[in-house]
Amino acid sequence: MTDARPLGADEAAFIAAARAGDAAQFALVTERHRRELQVHCYRMLANYEDAQDMTQETFLRAWHKRESFKGHAALRTWLYRIATNACLDFLDKHNDRTPVPSGLADPASEVLYLQPYPDRVLPEDPQEAVVARETIELAFIVAVQHLPPRQRAVFILRDVLGWPASKAADVLELTVASVTSALQRARVTVRGQLPDRRLDWRSPATHELSDGERGVVKSYIDAHVRNDLDGLTSLLRDDLRFAMLPESGTTSVTAEDAVDGWVAGGLFQRGYDDWRGTTTTLNRMPAAALYRRTPDDPEYRLFAVAVLHIVDGRIAELTGFDATGKPWLDLPPTL
Repeated sequence: MTDARPLGADEAAFIAAARAGDAAQFALVTERHRRELQVHCYRMLANYEDAQDMTQETFLRAWHKRESFKGHAALRTWLYRIATNACLDFLDKHNDRTPVPSGLADPASEVLYLQPYPDRVLPEDPQEAVVARETIELAFIVAVQHLPPRQRAVFILRDVLGWPASKAADVLELTVASVTSALQRARVTVRGQLPDRRLDWRSPATHELSDGERGVVKSYIDAHVRNDLDGLTSLLRDDLRFAMLPESGTTSVTAEDAVDGWVAGGLFQRGYDDWRGTTTTLNRMPAAALYRRTPDDPEYRLFAVAVLHIVDGRIAELTGFDATGKPWLDLPPTL
């Protein structure tokens, strides 16, 4: 596996650290790649905690294999190879890491192990392909989970990171023809799983939330604070898609279904009528962290995180994550 490039500073420093057995220098050289490798693992696994674990596993494997690195490939490429194989090994051992039927009449499915990704730990360079908003949004991450693991790796390396077929083939130990065939099948599957309005992941993507998106999140939080069911409903598109994870069978395809479910679950009734919230961003998407105060508790405690996809000023997709009773994504546990 080679790149058409001379030995760079990273590669030279890594080789020197490997030869000297210098763990501190090794960590210094490899650490700068942590954020993008963690995003890569997240796309493979759709779970933030698993991505953290597999990134650490990548560095452990790299340390144990350090003598095998000769600088023929870029250090970044070598680390991606290790990370990809770590994720593939993980998926081989975890049979629960596949989408499950939603239980609805339509063919929808749910990724019950899905977790959001905090923007604060994304790579800092906004030009990096690894942080393009269209390829980190939840809908895209979910769509990719419908691919078989090795096909998933091909798709991410080729269409997300933009690697040439020969480089992806080297990383996965496949032929170029196999990579090309896998990519063609993967593109069909991903397009079939994405919402109609989200079929293009290869065009230049935006990175910042708009003022309109931030305004909708504020209105969403305000509606909870005011117990304003009509106001909350008015923020939702009629064709809303909603899921509350990690519970199964909660996907709805209309705003009415979603609101009826929330009311049936006690929303704005005693115990679910005293709310506060903060605006945040996850997966480069607008999100609301909701805090609830119960009658017997003096504090507002983190209850759920709602990640929103907003189209034309209304919420088109709402993915809720249970955050009860645990510190999560470094959000404050109480307000």
